[in-house]
Amino acid sequence: MANLQIKGIKEELYAEIKKLASAENRSISQQILFLVKEYLGRKNHLSTLRSPAQVLLELSGSWQDDKGAEQIIAEVKGARVNSKKLAGGF
Repeated sequence: MANLQIKGIKEELYAEIKKLASAENRSISQQILFLVKEYLGRKNHLSTLRSPAQVLLELSGSWQDDKGAEQIIAEVKGARVNSKKLAGGF
């Protein structure tokens, strides 16, 4: 089994890790291993998810509509509602 030495940890971070370890009945070494495993597990899981941009790109070209641009613009403008919330100013 490999050993790892971490240098340059700020006292505040060390104290936080120590507090977490104590609260979860782990040694500091066990807590560090736990945190690293959790991080890597989440990172690996997140890398399998599609980003919003990927989802959007998959949807591009899938919308089928016989309406022209002018008709769509007219419908959007017709659906707008004027608000009187700021009629008196700020």
